[in-house]
Amino acid sequence: MGSFFSKQVQRRKSVHTQKKLLYDLKEKNNIDFPGSDYHLDDRKNWMSTLTLQKLHVNKIIWPGTHDSATNKIGIPFISRPFARTQSLSIYKQLVMGTRVLDIRVQEDGRVCHGILVSYHVDVVINDVKKFLSETESEIIILEIRTEFGHDDPPEFNKYLEDQLGEFLIHQDDSVFNKTVAELLPKRVICVWKPRKSPQPKHGSSLWSAGYLKDNWIDTDLPKTKFESNLKYLSEQPPVTSRKYFYRVENTVTPQADNPVLCVKPVTNRIRPYGRLFINESISRGYGDRLQIYSTDFIDKDFVDACIGLTNARIEGKL
Repeated sequence: MGSFFSKQVQRRKSVHTQKKLLYDLKEKNNIDFPGSDYHLDDRKNWMSTLTLQKLHVNKIIWPGTHDSATNKIGIPFISRPFARTQSLSIYKQLVMGTRVLDIRVQEDGRVCHGILVSYHVDVVINDVKKFLSETESEIIILEIRTEFGHDDPPEFNKYLEDQLGEFLIHQDDSVFNKTVAELLPKRVICVWKPRKSPQPKHGSSLWSAGYLKDNWIDTDLPKTKFESNLKYLSEQPPVTSRKYFYRVENTVTPQADNPVLCVKPVTNRIRPYGRLFINESISRGYGDRLQIYSTDFIDKDFVDACIGLTNARIEGKL
């Protein structure tokens, strides 16, 4: 018992120390990356406010959400706080400016996170289609995967093709060098990551798992995650020379051996440092590698930082 409490005290000290390290780093740095002062009122149509003929797919900083469809997961006030990473619906996330969605499903087609379940994936698809019907030039990356420990929904690739067919951008390496203007009216890059079913093939309307990569670091320590994100980002080729999307997640994860297990207070250890990460990426020479940038509980400031940096890229300021 004494060993357990000793470990908890040490963990609390580690968390406190790492939070202070990030705070101090932010205080001593001037957050002034190219486009950092960019703010937009119409985030719903932010791509269309930029020059579509210059907006190459591989140069966009894509604002994304982690575990996007968890706003109604589990039981309110009981299990939900342990799994919810977003408070907004998929539609409201898209209206706010989110352009990369991370959806996990189980065999019956319901959204899930581990053992907790939420609404059917139909809700996600309907929100996406509603958003697409209200906009003209916004491109979405929709990643859908079978959650770990679950089986694939039957014939799910056909379901996605039937639901989104008219909007789907086909799997093709040339897409990365194309502009948004060249892709329209197609508007959804749908990455389907099954557990056992065959991966989508080149030329199909869905994209295979290898086209969206990341390095998941399972920790609740914010400075550890911050530096690990920078390390893995530094190992990627520049966006202009790779044929896959790479995602960085500005999140930390509750750990079973820590007394704080609710998502929000844990992820808030790193969430305020979204702009600091962009700043550090650029100052350390990795700014040309940043592409998909995701967070928990996305907000307008996070989206604006991504849009501002995107605009700076296409204007040749980065």
